[in-house]
Amino acid sequence: MSRTPARLAAALGLLVCWPVWAADLTVSAAASLTNAFKEIAPLFEAQNPDTKVQLNFGASGALLQQIAKGAPADVFASADQESMDQAQAQSLVKPAERRNFVSNSLVVIVPATGAPSPKALADLGQPAYGRIAIGLPASVPVGRYTKGVLEKAGLWTTIEPKMIGAQNVRQALDYVARGEVDAGFVYGTDAAVMADKVKVALTVPTEVPVLYPIAPVASGPNAAAARKFVAFVLTPPAQAVLAKYGFGKP
Repeated sequence: MSRTPARLAAALGLLVCWPVWAADLTVSAAASLTNAFKEIAPLFEAQNPDTKVQLNFGASGALLQQIAKGAPADVFASADQESMDQAQAQSLVKPAERRNFVSNSLVVIVPATGAPSPKALADLGQPAYGRIAIGLPASVPVGRYTKGVLEKAGLWTTIEPKMIGAQNVRQALDYVARGEVDAGFVYGTDAAVMADKVKVALTVPTEVPVLYPIAPVASGPNAAAARKFVAFVLTPPAQAVLAKYGFGKP
């Protein structure tokens, strides 16, 4: 007996069992969005079963460089306007498709156990705070916000020598959580992620509001799904997730 019918039947079986083809939608998002976007992605997929969301987190500046160099990305969600401005200037995103979708706050955190808490920014100049985690201002938005408030307070030259540079806000958070530094600057939403390991000493008003923009990447291979995802983060279900993690309205 020929084995061809059996092979044909097996092939047909594979076709029957094969899942619906899923298009990958790559979302490059600021590290501070990690927890919220990991929860939002399956909600989006539930409404768009033909699309699989691939999440790529990092410092906004680093993500921008990846996209500019041709790394695959369909959506860019930045933690600051400056990174998105640069993306727009390089025609990586279209101005008309850019949306602000959440806001955040800048805080000073210290290890939860046994660490002194500064009462004011100027206290960080004291010897008790010899190592302070700050995102690298050149590529990390939280670092730029931090440098801005310290410069405005006339403290940057005092604090900079104590700076332990972080590649992204979550690295700054980890440094403080592990007690490797005496204090650090992160977003309020990041501090909440490790509320058992860090405590918020100060909430620092920023001169520029901490507003997160999001936009489809102009050269992204999945433009239709990218526009759907950008629209989805502004819907009540996605905004509820973001609010749960402490993000505010834009």
